[in-house]
Amino acid sequence: MSGPLSGLRVLDLSRVLAGPWSAQILGDFGAEVIKIERPGSGDDTRNWGPPYLKGQDGSELSAYFLSANRNKRSLAVDIASEKGQALIRQLAAESDIVLENFKVGGLKRYGLDYDSLKAVNPGLVYCSITGFGQDGPYASRPGYDFLIQAMGGLMSITGQPDGAPGAGPMKVGVAMTDIMTGLYATIGILAALRHRERTGEGQHVETSLLDVQVASLANVAMNYLTSGAVPQRMGNAHPSIVPYEAFPTADGDMVLTVGNDEQFARLCEVLGHPEWASDERFRTNRSRVTHRTVLVPLLRQSTVMRPTDEWVGLLEKAGVPCGPVNTIDKVFSDPQVLARGLKGELNHPAMGPVPTVGNPLKFSRTPVAYRSAPPLLGEQSREVLDALGLSEEQIQALKDEGVVDGASG
Repeated sequence: MSGPLSGLRVLDLSRVLAGPWSAQILGDFGAEVIKIERPGSGDDTRNWGPPYLKGQDGSELSAYFLSANRNKRSLAVDIASEKGQALIRQLAAESDIVLENFKVGGLKRYGLDYDSLKAVNPGLVYCSITGFGQDGPYASRPGYDFLIQAMGGLMSITGQPDGAPGAGPMKVGVAMTDIMTGLYATIGILAALRHRERTGEGQHVETSLLDVQVASLANVAMNYLTSGAVPQRMGNAHPSIVPYEAFPTADGDMVLTVGNDEQFARLCEVLGHPEWASDERFRTNRSRVTHRTVLVPLLRQSTVMRPTDEWVGLLEKAGVPCGPVNTIDKVFSDPQVLARGLKGELNHPAMGPVPTVGNPLKFSRTPVAYRSAPPLLGEQSREVLDALGLSEEQIQALKDEGVVDGASG
């Protein structure tokens, strides 16, 4: 391994998306990631389908599981058993990072909470992800992305405005709160590692889906906090920039993201209405925001006159930011996406070639490495237990007792 986190070991006790997303990033960066899963069932997302990818041997892996578990080794172990807990403590003693997303206090009864594992490894960076945080009146509640998009305000600003066809709160089309929480968790882990590098001390890092969702409201949150005005749903429109939304074309839709007055003047030239740029109602962004209900219909009447690709070619040549509204199939055939390595393939011993979406970060000296496809349940149980120094007889006894699975010789 030659990634920037090469030499670090991650014990991933998380499941579903936020935690596994963080652990996958750490694995992409070169860390060794051991994914702890329940014998017999594993991560919940192994069964979240369809769709499933079917292997050469008839086995299946869900697309959901494939999205967040590459560069990991799977150890199937029953942490409800004393012997399973002892194995986890032994692994934690030799690890740098533990990542978990159990309910608050859920691991304490197993002796696998931060205080318990800190006793065997004071330098451990222990990251907890929950729905609502380790304290507060909602701390004991379970949290899921959709629920938190609602409670954290995101759905109240997503969707068509009141009075428009299809109006109503709308979730984002991908589990963005989970993804963002995975990113924040990764940032916190890296910051804690830096602290450990200076002091030798590990620490407990914790975040929650609700915390992240509220923090990620960004400028929308500040718009409210500075003005007292509650943000409303605006469809694809922007509250502070015009034109900055989707427009119909002769064969589909395109997006215009006009960020300044010079770009707007060039847009007007391409559309064949240079006079709009000098109209006092539209000359500046502030005036365009004020008169958006007049300007936007005029723009729509123009954009429907040509197909998307023709508009994009003309506008790009004029330096006006724009782009097509791509379906997912078009995204993964886009030459820029392909050039950046975002569509890839990994070889799986049971499934054959499996698709993967590339990591978006590029390192000049320590590049991201795609070492292994997402594992079968317990695929590496034996090699992990071997590395712990367990004998053949000990491993077989644990397997016979149902403490571990996937440890066949």
